[in-house]
Amino acid sequence: MSEEKNTTVYEFKVPTGQQESIRLDAYITSFVENATRNKVQKAIKDGYVWVNGKNEKASYKMLPGDEIYIELPLPPPPEAKAEELDLDIVFEDDDLIVVNKAPGMVVHPAYGNWTGTLVNGLMHHVEDLAGEEEDNLRPGIVHRLDKDTSGLLVVAKNDETLASLSALFAEKDIERTYWAIVWGTPHEQQGTVEGDIGRSKHDRKLMTVLPEGRGKHAVTHWKVLEYFDYLSLVEVKLETGRTHQIRVHFNHIGHNVFGDSTYGGTSVRYGPNTGARKVMFHKLITGLGRQALHAKTLGFKHPKTGEMVSFNSELPEDFQHVLDTLREKCKTEY
Repeated sequence: MSEEKNTTVYEFKVPTGQQESIRLDAYITSFVENATRNKVQKAIKDGYVWVNGKNEKASYKMLPGDEIYIELPLPPPPEAKAEELDLDIVFEDDDLIVVNKAPGMVVHPAYGNWTGTLVNGLMHHVEDLAGEEEDNLRPGIVHRLDKDTSGLLVVAKNDETLASLSALFAEKDIERTYWAIVWGTPHEQQGTVEGDIGRSKHDRKLMTVLPEGRGKHAVTHWKVLEYFDYLSLVEVKLETGRTHQIRVHFNHIGHNVFGDSTYGGTSVRYGPNTGARKVMFHKLITGLGRQALHAKTLGFKHPKTGEMVSFNSELPEDFQHVLDTLREKCKTEY
């Protein structure tokens, strides 16, 4: 089972050794948790179930090798509610807010994360600002960061600013850099990764680099800021903003982002995995609990004044702790 935006997807294949002829509705009911025969029959009738690429009736008798694909619409989301949360507001005026997002905070309410998100906190923040006389302030998300990526985000406070900032991002007229700790020490001090990004055919929850024309065009520029023993601190600039772009591109070139459990960054990728070194990295990865990726700087032309504004953020404590430890211990051999 997987969730794709506003649907829940199930995929089954009838094993080749199955001899007994079973109705389609009964077969699905036996595999899908909390499913009832009535609900399954309605999903089949409404056209949400395919067998070998075709819609069949509930009475269809399953055959060995049959492939079942189900795509059910999820219930409509509840309305987002304002919550008082501890936000790190870097800059604010009448038109926009720049916030330094903490690691572990989801940006926008979504299935599984209806509360505690950045939007919930910003809604409370702008409600406090609006007071009784002005109730039309509301946060508009211009761009996003992954839950476990920390750093700078700009948020619009009105529709006009949202449209202007969205256009800047679409035209790539935004200056932004990320810092990441990656496994390995690239031979060159700087470089570019260019590769289309799309969903993996093996796991729809993962993104991957695909052959040209099969995914969305993506370009990532990087340069090494500091070398360690089998790791590097890099600065990253994006030409495009694809889902998981930095993590996918660095995984693709064999320099996985440190601590990234989704894209291979929680294993010791380079150097010996023994003794004190193994213990140290286990503690660092466990303590970090996320990918070592931070949106460090952000610059853009202010939609109202036309002036360039630039912001720089401090590294969060968990990232800084890893960096300090590498500086202290990873200049020597283990």
